[in-house]
Amino acid sequence: MDSLGLLKTAASGMEAQRAVLDVEARNVAAAQAAGPKGSYPRLVPDFRVEDDGGAPRVNVVGSHVERGSSVDVITEMVAVLNATRAYEANASVFDIGKRLAERTIEMGKL
Repeated sequence: MDSLGLLKTAASGMEAQRAVLDVEARNVAAAQAAGPKGSYPRLVPDFRVEDDGGAPRVNVVGSHVERGSSVDVITEMVAVLNATRAYEANASVFDIGKRLAERTIEMGKL
């Protein structure tokens, strides 16, 4: 994979995790609105990986209600932390790809 492919893959991962954070924010709000004895169906993001022969792209194509589940603030906050860490990991990979591309350009100028 070239540096451009690395940047595309990391960017798609960041976009997917941002979409996950949107779903989890909805779940946290639902858990708080339902209260300790209330119940509200939990949404789970649906991922799809697309590979067009170049860099694979990860997309969140929607969400579905998890059967037999109810949102719980603790569970949802853990999911938010996981999505945040995954976003940060993709951002780190993107930064490395950016630096790699910059160095490649610098070497081409010599």
